[in-house]
Amino acid sequence: MTKILLTTTSYQDTPGPHHDLLASSGAEIHCERGPLSESQMLELAGDFDAFLCGDDVISQAVIEKSLPRLKLIAKYGIGVDKIDVAECTAKGIPLSFCPGVNHTTVAEHTMLLTMSLFRNFVDQVNVVRTGQWKRYTGHEIMGKTIGIIGLGRIGKEVATRARAFGLNVLGYDVYWPNDFAALHGINRAENIQEIFTNSDIVTLHTNLTDETRDMINSNSIATMKKGVVIINCARGEMINTADIAAALHSGQVGGLGTDVLDQEPPPADHPLLSAPNCVVTPHIGSRTYESVERQAVMATENLLLMLKGEKPLAQVNDVPIPAV
Repeated sequence: MTKILLTTTSYQDTPGPHHDLLASSGAEIHCERGPLSESQMLELAGDFDAFLCGDDVISQAVIEKSLPRLKLIAKYGIGVDKIDVAECTAKGIPLSFCPGVNHTTVAEHTMLLTMSLFRNFVDQVNVVRTGQWKRYTGHEIMGKTIGIIGLGRIGKEVATRARAFGLNVLGYDVYWPNDFAALHGINRAENIQEIFTNSDIVTLHTNLTDETRDMINSNSIATMKKGVVIINCARGEMINTADIAAALHSGQVGGLGTDVLDQEPPPADHPLLSAPNCVVTPHIGSRTYESVERQAVMATENLLLMLKGEKPLAQVNDVPIPAV
């Protein structure tokens, strides 16, 4: 019998048609609570025909140990930076993913983090819960400049919401969306440095690559406006943890709203858990009932198509689909 490893917790915990769809495969489903580390994946590798994974570490070592049984990987979501895509391709393992399913949800979460920092929302709620009636004075976001790094699906959704709130939008992307930018009044930054220098809010919506890893560091922070607010709903590794913590303590960075960290879950002594003006959410930017269902259904459809030897709806690498 075909055996599938399912690791994504939001898939497992959220009711919806994806459960019946997966059951229709007739395969044996083994569930784990991800995201799983490389060592955890290595313990499981070798016993499955397919992975339906979240942000688990699927390294070269994991792939090698998974062979020859592993035939395909269906990614739940869009980020594949935890997967050794080159090794999948070299070993003939097709890798599917789910673009276009979570941009609305992540954009809403971006605005939530932004507003919570400008209006001291978390601190105010916590103060009232302790029985105090201490009122802080916040700031409006109207008229501020938001710099969006990455104008893909999510970045575009953030831009339209930012314009609705009266923000000036400055965007940077290697592939500039001329028509969209003109329609929504988005100003083009010629480089990332222009975003850093001119923005009151910097928000990250690009992929994690060698170029974007640690892009927010002591050097780039020093070029930003004093009191800048930084939002990260992309990948935690894009921000140097020690540098951003120091900048929050010094006041150079006025606030950090992040849904992602360099270590997930974080250790109790993670620097950002005690940093001032820092709002951390547990990687839930795409975790709404609506978005989970969209992602889960697409991931499962990709899986079922590949199990039948057919092309998935969206594939990361150019690898023929094998018979399972």
